[in-house]
Amino acid sequence: MSPWLELCRAARDDVARVLEELPGRAEREPIVGAGEGGDDTTAIDAAAERVILDRFKDEDVRIVSEEVGSFGDGRWTVVVDPIDGSLNAKRGIPFFSISIAVADGRTMDDVVFGYVFDFGTREEWTATRGGGALLNGRALTELPKDELEILSFEATTTSYVAENAASFDGLAHRLRVMGSLAITLCHLAAGRVDGVVSLKNARSVDIAAAQLLVRERGLAIDLPDDPPFGSAPLDLVPRSRVAAAGSPQLCARLGRALPSR
Repeated sequence: MSPWLELCRAARDDVARVLEELPGRAEREPIVGAGEGGDDTTAIDAAAERVILDRFKDEDVRIVSEEVGSFGDGRWTVVVDPIDGSLNAKRGIPFFSISIAVADGRTMDDVVFGYVFDFGTREEWTATRGGGALLNGRALTELPKDELEILSFEATTTSYVAENAASFDGLAHRLRVMGSLAITLCHLAAGRVDGVVSLKNARSVDIAAAQLLVRERGLAIDLPDDPPFGSAPLDLVPRSRVAAAGSPQLCARLGRALPSR
């Protein structure tokens, strides 16, 4: 077992204990501050981040995390989303994850290890740069279809969907809105969906781990508003929406379908 996988599994177990200690909306929903990423910090976000940071505190790392921001100057950059899909987590919808990426530099191209754990299905998604993508320790084999039978929207509000959905009519047959960009990108890597679009600008904490699964499968992912993807910094600045699909051509069509801003 790699030391990164061991650490990520330990962090997963730490967060699982937090979920047990904060079992319902009354415990998870209270706002306790504002995160460096710009969103409100709720009790579940803060508690999950606290135990993950404690898990990595003795490692030679620079941390980039949704609530506390960026700190440290270690050899490795660790990009953390303690609860991706936190609204689902707060409401008890079983589709949310822990997402951790490890990089030997400060851009997406530098990510060497990605870890996403879905607390609903108990599925563990991992990827190693040059070493492939795994689900529960087994290599992924299914690929997305050559057409967009299922397109997943993420980072959605009612207004975002209303403003964007019609642009994909004729390009995608069916839409899914699941609520966790990290898990949805993993589903693309496994061929469960055929395309993914984030309707608002994503941050590195949202995608750094899962994008490695996508790229290790030879699939395409892009930042249509701020290319190229590989040069995107591992920080908390939301620079671009995300498009991903089974081929560069289909990914480009998704990017072009997004309304200009």
